[in-house]
Amino acid sequence: MSTVELREVSKVFPDGTVAVDRVDLEVGDGEFMVLLGPSGCGKSTILRMIAGLEDASSGSVLLDGAAAEELTPKERGVAMVFQDFALYPHMSVNDNIGFPLKVSGVAEERRGDQIREVAAALGIGDVLGRRPGQLSGGQRQRVAMGRAIVRRPKLFLMDEPLSNLDSQLRAELRAEISGLVRELGVTCVYVTHDQAEALTMADRVAILRKGVLQDVGTPTEVYGKPATLYVAAFLGSPRMNLLEAQVSVALDRHVALRFGEQEVHIPWDDLRARHVAHYHGERIVVGVRPEALTPVAANTPGDVLRGRIRHLEHHGHESLAFLDIGATAVVVDEMAGPAATSGPPQGGWRGLVRKLSGNGTRGAVTEQPALEGGRHHRRPADVAVRLAPYPPVGPGHPLAVSVKVNALHFFEERGKRIDVGWR
Repeated sequence: MSTVELREVSKVFPDGTVAVDRVDLEVGDGEFMVLLGPSGCGKSTILRMIAGLEDASSGSVLLDGAAAEELTPKERGVAMVFQDFALYPHMSVNDNIGFPLKVSGVAEERRGDQIREVAAALGIGDVLGRRPGQLSGGQRQRVAMGRAIVRRPKLFLMDEPLSNLDSQLRAELRAEISGLVRELGVTCVYVTHDQAEALTMADRVAILRKGVLQDVGTPTEVYGKPATLYVAAFLGSPRMNLLEAQVSVALDRHVALRFGEQEVHIPWDDLRARHVAHYHGERIVVGVRPEALTPVAANTPGDVLRGRIRHLEHHGHESLAFLDIGATAVVVDEMAGPAATSGPPQGGWRGLVRKLSGNGTRGAVTEQPALEGGRHHRRPADVAVRLAPYPPVGPGHPLAVSVKVNALHFFEERGKRIDVGWR
């Protein structure tokens, strides 16, 4: 059994930098937990505190329910895999994998059996006599994995182990690592900035921004119902369209969301309508993923947004059209202002975003005063829409898209999700 619990854990470096800010997180026995976020958000610092390589400034790290502050890294029963492989260049693959066993005093014959077993599982049984300099990047990472696995640790800690590899090899090793860890039944905390790794490998994902935990849930939960505006903007490729909307209530009929000169309606029998109705006369942020927009004929009735294609991107299997509908786009700015001590930014999304809105002049950009670290620019929103490969349309063509209202996401001024029951 191996569990990890962080209770109000913070890390402040001597120069005053707050790397981790009051993080509460539980990792269950045998769980594959991924810490996800951009560079500098505190992911690796959390990993190092779990391993005992860094001391928490405040709060507690618990392993198997017991405080770990007095335990040395060796006593914590963890194995780490790093981004840069960290292999001994003068040793063979066999000796690199077996080094932890040798240090632990395991007999040579037994050591050899364990090395061969692990090497076979990782597909590197035929390179045991080589040195790291004679291996490919993928083989070296497998050796690093083998050195961690051979110890049979209670807990794996992996710090961006695939980031130095090419995309095809990353995809291959993603499946290998997640499958192997689950087969061993070992608890794993995995750090990455790559959302594809997080969403495909994790049992649960913890998303961080500037040391503050923003959301925790299964890949389906954090993608399908992001807790904050930041999470909504961070997950997805292409990113979720985030639009500023004016709320207007027609009692017992619908709640209207006005984007520039156009509207879509939330039916009154939709439970979310009652929650959004509380913002009558105010502005909220509405998120809509490209898959919730379907091209339709221009005269189609219902919840349809119309505009002109600003530009197209062709990706082989599909094309992306970026549509100017005359609305205001909300673009999350990771560098705008300090993160809050808990939950979404204290200054609201206006301190977290750059506000972009149409003024009827194509390409015009108007600077406005900086607000809480983020500049506000005004220009038409570009709404991403998925199309068939190489469609018979181009920049300047009109396009109408039907909106799946039940797939919209709503966020209030502080960046929190507006939803009934949330999860």
